[in-house]
Amino acid sequence: MGDPRKQRKMWYAVGGVLVVAFVVVGATSFKANLTPYVDFEQAMSTSSKVQVAGGLVEDSSVYVDDHQELFFKIVDEEGTEMVVRYGGVKPANFEEATQIVAVGAWQEDAFYAERLLVKCPSKYQGVDSDVTKHDGEA
Repeated sequence: MGDPRKQRKMWYAVGGVLVVAFVVVGATSFKANLTPYVDFEQAMSTSSKVQVAGGLVEDSSVYVDDHQELFFKIVDEEGTEMVVRYGGVKPANFEEATQIVAVGAWQEDAFYAERLLVKCPSKYQGVDSDVTKHDGEA
């Protein structure tokens, strides 16, 4: 057959190349899926995919069933409003959202969201966190 040492070295080299290739593919895939949080001003000045967060502006949402498009406004902590356009099914509990995170990119006159993350108030809000208290129960 051949020298077993040379064959072993060859397999180590092949294995090393495969490990490096998997690491490179994994790192580039991971980096491609990263979307940084930015403020409204930064989102409007770039065409890159980013994430923006804000509160839903009351009575600003319009859902068009025929096209499955949702239009709404979000407002940041400084009071700046941004128009968001989302193509897809309106998320459940959308109107009760305390905060909305939109993932997408700015195009011309609106933020075109690919995904929406709707943060609703917790059903446990206001519940006493000290489980040792029983309010006088015996």
